[in-house]
Amino acid sequence: MVHFTLPKTTSRVSERTCRKVNEQIFNQTQKNVEQFCGTDQETLARRLEELDHEWDVERALQAGASIQILLGLVLGRFVDRRIYAWSALVGGFLLVFALTGWAPPVPILRRLGFRTQAEIEEERDALRLLRGDFKPTDNPREALAQARLAVGPSATGEDVSDKK
Repeated sequence: MVHFTLPKTTSRVSERTCRKVNEQIFNQTQKNVEQFCGTDQETLARRLEELDHEWDVERALQAGASIQILLGLVLGRFVDRRIYAWSALVGGFLLVFALTGWAPPVPILRRLGFRTQAEIEEERDALRLLRGDFKPTDNPREALAQARLAVGPSATGEDVSDKK
């Protein structure tokens, strides 16, 4: 009997993203945190507010899939019934994404810089550490490392607890 296990919800997208893209996303997150090191509380609060509104890769995928499914249903009704198949195909890929973290648009979205919710939370936690919400630090790299440790294994699936 074949035993199939689903990947962890928190890392399923990053596990199916190529290492180079994951590194680019992490490096950009690190630059974001470094940019706000030493800034005032108000500036940090504004960035945290921006992060509250950042679309993660799942939200972008769900919005795009919903638009395509609805468009396929409308076109299927008024243009050609065969277009209904497109809605079914997109719905199928949405199910595959929910189970595995992969769908055809995901590599494109990741290359465009869409992060997972866990990756956004890493930046949020690092900024909150810089702001002094937790153990104070003025080192952006340490703040990001502490944030990564706070959420467990990193969003890339790699355990960074023994790295400096």
